[in-house]
Amino acid sequence: MTRVTFAALAALLTLAATSAPAAPVQKPATAAPVAAALPVASDWRSPDPQDVLVIDTNKGRILVELVPLVAPNHVTRVRELARKGLYNGRSFFRVIDQFMAQTGDPQDNGMGGSDLPDLTAEFTFRRGSDTPFVQVADQAVAEIGFVGPLPVMTQSSQLMPMTADGRISGWALFCPGVAGMARGESPDSGNSQFFLMRQAYPSLEKRYTAFGRVISGLEVVRAIKAGEPVVAPQDLMTRVQVLADMPAGSRPKVRVIDPRSPWFAAEVARVRASRGADFTACAISIPSEVK
Repeated sequence: MTRVTFAALAALLTLAATSAPAAPVQKPATAAPVAAALPVASDWRSPDPQDVLVIDTNKGRILVELVPLVAPNHVTRVRELARKGLYNGRSFFRVIDQFMAQTGDPQDNGMGGSDLPDLTAEFTFRRGSDTPFVQVADQAVAEIGFVGPLPVMTQSSQLMPMTADGRISGWALFCPGVAGMARGESPDSGNSQFFLMRQAYPSLEKRYTAFGRVISGLEVVRAIKAGEPVVAPQDLMTRVQVLADMPAGSRPKVRVIDPRSPWFAAEVARVRASRGADFTACAISIPSEVK
């Protein structure tokens, strides 16, 4: 199987040169954004247990909510491989700080995959009026928002009446916590290996398939031992399960803030006021509770 690599993208991880700081410019005082009130019961949603991947690692537990609306075939594949046990004991063999942690290879070296056929890329998806999209920014020619926990960008909804299927193109934003499928040189070479974003990396947009996002345990993702490749001992996924398959007695109870909720709208407004021109969807956190 073709070696899965991000070498070309990792080469972009360089520090920009900085010039000496200019003298500070006096700015008019502005009121600090008011902290958002605590969410109430109606602000939360319970994700479908079929769409939650429970990844136990030697560093702690990670929960990934899968988003079939954006990448249905990749979600189906990840569920299938988790249920087959292929991900149990797999190492995080390639981990780049400020970028991502890669795993899911039966050979634990980036050269392997499952015995299933490679997947056709799902770099983009089609958004219609029935898609549960929550807009957080309108850039006139494009709209930014969320589909469940996943930050996305789409064409302007004003184009929907002009397309044959009444839908527009959208794609995931590779913010911290986003789960993506690794691949080789061919766009259609994703198989079993995947990665979890440690930080935002826009260069991956429309070049890799995103199939979900970490809703709990991002601190675990960022604690995984880094290296390219990681020298032994490597951190491991000790067990990977679909939440729906776990016994009732040991199944965690999970709830996540609903992007359609009043609390989320207030939080977007707060972050926008705080960030100003630096506002991005990656700056918005979606709280979760796991018991």
